[in-house]
Amino acid sequence: MNASPPTADGLLARLPDSPDVYPQKLDPVRGAVLLLEFGAAAYRAASFLDDRVLGPATRGGWVHAARVGEAAARIREPRPLHFVFHAGHVGSTLVSRLLDDTGVVLGLREPLPLRTLAEAHDVLDAPESLWSRADFDGALAAFVRLWSRGYADTRAVVLKATSTAGRLAPRLLDAAPRARAIYLNLRAEPYLATLLGGANSLLDLRGHGPERIRRLQARTRVPLGVLHALSPGELAALAWLAETSSQHAVVRSHPGRILALDFDDFLADVPRAMTAVVTHLGIAADAAWLANVANNPALTRYSKAPEHAYGPDVRAEVLRESRRQHATEIGRGLAWLEGVARQDAAIGALIAQ
Repeated sequence: MNASPPTADGLLARLPDSPDVYPQKLDPVRGAVLLLEFGAAAYRAASFLDDRVLGPATRGGWVHAARVGEAAARIREPRPLHFVFHAGHVGSTLVSRLLDDTGVVLGLREPLPLRTLAEAHDVLDAPESLWSRADFDGALAAFVRLWSRGYADTRAVVLKATSTAGRLAPRLLDAAPRARAIYLNLRAEPYLATLLGGANSLLDLRGHGPERIRRLQARTRVPLGVLHALSPGELAALAWLAETSSQHAVVRSHPGRILALDFDDFLADVPRAMTAVVTHLGIAADAAWLANVANNPALTRYSKAPEHAYGPDVRAEVLRESRRQHATEIGRGLAWLEGVARQDAAIGALIAQ
């Protein structure tokens, strides 16, 4: 990767005018942003806008964050910016790719700076925070504007967050007051079966566990125990409850701006669900496209790795096998949820929905 100052300065000059310069990484320690040469095809291909987009041919350079903020203020034609939030493994990438296929949406899937902003927000006002609240507000405002850039045919930008970045949803919606959002989830039992059936599920559950248990414990007086003592099924239940609690909190705090979707209901009637999605987001999708969306090739591929075949029938078989192999852990997870619900009426109401 070419990180020479002339390249970085050249990219910075182009930043306000085109998404072809992408702010890929935010480093609060250095106070810098990594700018990359990008393009419409690269956005469409990327399942994750994190370090997986970097390669030997990547061209870019680091720029002081204050200069990036100044460039963001010069963006002249921001597009409407909307969000897809989700609990993880509930079809958010599929929805994002279907929105790409409308031809009028620029999809941003899991931009890495959003994760950095969520982590920074977690410790604002704490002794270890590198940013003041004013610093955070400025960085968030700059990235909201940067994420709003589009191409000539872009009528809206739809940013798909990482699952745990849903905890930042209220701040994002406040920073983008015209934005709307989709929030995807599943009921508890199919969610546990989905997570426990994944190849790297335990690593994922343990990796996100510390943040999730801190967030959830802040919402309830019920002692949740210690992370290392939870079984895989209980970790999956913790994940579902943490993300579902965040979803319901932002739906309450921002009424009318979020469309909550159950992924099983989505798959049961894709044309109806996608019509609801584009209507909620104010996206003018072609009527013929909507009528034929159930036959869209995206529904036959694994959305995070489209080179692999994967459709509703395959998913159903994977869930059947997970329920067979992980019945004990699914039971432990559901029992853990029921135990918390017995002690907290608000959590009981979540589980009952």
